[in-house]
Amino acid sequence: MASELWLSQVAIIVSLVGMSLGWRGVMTRYSGFYDLTTAWSMMFWGILVGGLYGSLGDLFLLTVYIEGNFLPYSNLIICLGLSVAVHLFLRRKKVRRTGSQPTTGWALGLAVGGMISLFLIFRLLQANKNDIGLELVATIILVALISPRAHALIFCRHGYGMLMGRRWSIVLRTFFWTALLLTALYSSFYLTRIWIFIIPPVLLAEKRAHDWVWAAVPRPARRRLRRIWSDASRSKTIEEE
Repeated sequence: MASELWLSQVAIIVSLVGMSLGWRGVMTRYSGFYDLTTAWSMMFWGILVGGLYGSLGDLFLLTVYIEGNFLPYSNLIICLGLSVAVHLFLRRKKVRRTGSQPTTGWALGLAVGGMISLFLIFRLLQANKNDIGLELVATIILVALISPRAHALIFCRHGYGMLMGRRWSIVLRTFFWTALLLTALYSSFYLTRIWIFIIPPVLLAEKRAHDWVWAAVPRPARRRLRRIWSDASRSKTIEEE
């Protein structure tokens, strides 16, 4: 019992670190120029939704896979339910009023992805607690970093699609990518080389994410933000000289 508690504490800490690192980069670049209050509140809902999503995935998918069976098709049902839930969250009045669907989606995705990583890291530690090697540590680090960020990118793209006037077509796209991502993450339990196929799409989507988040910045604030970036770049050039 004490061992299980220790493993769960490690999984929680590592997944929280992954979630906090997922906020850096895209979201910090535009800090102060989008609806931060709504984004933070969505982190709370993301933890609740992600807890349910991760629990269902752990019970009906991951545990079955660990026992030596193939991942069942219930993956599709769980991911479709998640995609519909994400769409309903991003349709909330306070989100649509500020046009913050992409940033709200990013925050929601971070929390959901963090909960998926929590369950997966716990299972990895539980199955290998007597044989902790470099491969296991690398897998845990990748799960903690990639799961929150990949879900954030998918949900951010979902929010951007809603801003562009898409409705249920974007739900199907989110369903496809979440199902693919969840299958790949669970496959990494035994197949470490699966990361070769996960990391490149995440890096490619990362480049597009700036355009998606930029769409959530109010138009009056964009000129001021460009001025801040220009002043910062000018100051950096002067310091280097």
